[in-house]
Amino acid sequence: MLTLNETTNYWDTLSDDEIIKKFNAQGSWGLYTSVDLKNCNPATIRDADKIKQFIVELCDLIDMKRFGEPTVVHFGPCEKVAGYSMMQLIETSLVSGHFANETNAAYLDIFSCKEYGPKQMAEFCKAFFGAESMTTHVLFRD
Repeated sequence: MLTLNETTNYWDTLSDDEIIKKFNAQGSWGLYTSVDLKNCNPATIRDADKIKQFIVELCDLIDMKRFGEPTVVHFGPCEKVAGYSMMQLIETSLVSGHFANETNAAYLDIFSCKEYGPKQMAEFCKAFFGAESMTTHVLFRD
């Protein structure tokens, strides 16, 4: 697993182009990125329309063709996990995530057999939700 977070490590020194080059050279089947955002803007993560806007803008940014409309549902059996969950099928796989109201956190997953720039995508997520911090993991799926 390649780990990208806000502390300096080897993968932080690579550009999106270099990560994509490694992905393609390895012949991986899919590229998976998890983005954990902390201390997000509470109003944004509690707004279904904003989350739908995020999905559309994210898919446009990483050049993924959406398959159908996004699903955004608010639920949770207890306050610890209550919040919106979202899912968007894309022609090459899936974008999903959950927003935790209690902690103003967001947990996003982007998986595609078509390459995309994980750093650009993660920075977009952080900015869109106004997060104070971010941890990102990149995984090549074979």
